[in-house]
Parts: sequence; structure tokens; C-alpha cells
Amino acid sequence: MPVARQTPQEKIYAVIRRIPHGRVATYGQVAALAGLPRRARLVGQALRSTPDGVEVPWQRVINAQGTVSPRGGLGWEEGYQRHLLEEEGVVFSKSGRIDLDRFGWDPEKRPPRPKKLPR
Repeated sequence: MPVARQTPQEKIYAVIRRIPHGRVATYGQVAALAGLPRRARLVGQALRSTPDGVEVPWQRVINAQGTVSPRGGLGWEEGYQRHLLEEEGVVFSKSGRIDLDRFGWDPEKRPPRPKKLPR
């Protein structure tokens, strides 16, 4: 039986679904992890054209400067993305940047194990 190949968009969505709550990844990082190096713009295009019913935590993808990318609309989208990230515990500086060293997703790093309660 032939194996179905994933489209670039499906690969991108699969990577974004792996970004943990309270972490962010850049468009370029998502592209590289999806096997599409130097295709950061394709990540943005995939997110803009996400089909109805496809669930991806889109708010966790930001630009390489650690900021929410402007979308050219009325501006509410950027504020909504920031709100969703702040609800996840992501902190923005006064200039609107996210510290990627602190909140950036490292897929190679295992999440800390929950501490056992004393008996």
C-alpha cells in the first residue's frame, strides 16, 4: 500500500502542534523543523490559509525578533495573539519582545518532570 506524503502545510501544522503551552517558536524555526529550511514565509502563508477545522496553536509562532508580526489588518489580530500568549504565561518586554532564551521552544530539551510530593 503506498504511503501518503504530507504536504508542506501538513508538515508545518505538525511542527506547530508540538510547540508546548507557554513556549514560542519562530517562523524560520518551524520551517526548518518541518524539513523546509529557509521557508519562513511559507509558514506564514500556511497559517494564513489554515483550513476551517484544522486546529493549530498559531499564536505560538512569532518572528525572529521575538515579536508578534504585524498582519496589515486593523491591528486587533496582533493584540489577540499577545493576549493568548500572555494567558499561557509568556512575558513581553515593554518594547513588545519575547525573550527567546526564556520562552523559546527547544524541541531537543525534555520538559521537566513533575516533582513528587513528599509522603
